[in-house]
Amino acid sequence: MANLKEIRNRITSVSSTMQITSAMKMVSAAKLKKAQDAITAMRPYAEKLTELLQNLSATLEGDAGGEFTTQREIKKVLLVVVTSNRGLAGAFNTNAIKEAKSRAEFYAGKQVDIFAIGKKGNDVLSKTLPVVDNQSTVFDDLTFDNVAKIADSLMEKFVAGEYDKIELIYNQFKNAATQIVQTEQFLPLASLKSDLTVTPGDYIFEPSKEEIVLTLIPKSLKTQLYKGIRDSFASEHGARMTAMHKATDNATELRNQLKLTYNKARQAAITNEILEIVGGAEALNG
Repeated sequence: MANLKEIRNRITSVSSTMQITSAMKMVSAAKLKKAQDAITAMRPYAEKLTELLQNLSATLEGDAGGEFTTQREIKKVLLVVVTSNRGLAGAFNTNAIKEAKSRAEFYAGKQVDIFAIGKKGNDVLSKTLPVVDNQSTVFDDLTFDNVAKIADSLMEKFVAGEYDKIELIYNQFKNAATQIVQTEQFLPLASLKSDLTVTPGDYIFEPSKEEIVLTLIPKSLKTQLYKGIRDSFASEHGARMTAMHKATDNATELRNQLKLTYNKARQAAITNEILEIVGGAEALNG
């Protein structure tokens, strides 16, 4: 019967785990809806801002991007890695961390630093690479203004010459089950010249087109970073919901198997007891 007690304890333990994973799945599903709506509503704005910047810069001559388009010999690289503050999200954090390590190997021989956004990335990458900053608290109040402060810091580092190139690594949200790791060049800005044919319009620019472009560039960079973090935030909840759904299904299957094993063991124990009683009775009669 000790074996039966052990199986009962395992059934109780698995049932408790199943309740926890099921609750976490529902919480992530509720948060995912809000995060998905936020990134879906933002993407058209970000795309239109980029299109506007390209159209304006395509009509200008020379270097329209100012100090943010300065191309320097790459000696110092900063990787901005966006992960989450919590685990239990499948391969969500692992994929971003692997990509960061891959990019660090790509820039072998150069100074590569990490700017972590999220505790998980900071905890893992700090063991092998220098982490210059960790902005994990941004997820406590994920607003454009808070992200803009981080973008300002990155722009200042580039303009000051602390880094020759800054890249952004994050998980792009596709759907609840699919997240795509993206690596985007943050600074210097890629060529602003658009391949699209721009039809000049009869517009009056106030202030000048050059000033408008220089004003839009910081706004575009802040939007790019905010979109990346928003994408990662939605991806995190999608990955966690999927992971908890699979964990709940696995726990349900394991519980059913344990119940079947318990019933078989219990039936075998009852059968043995009956056989012992019958055998004892026959021995007394004999």
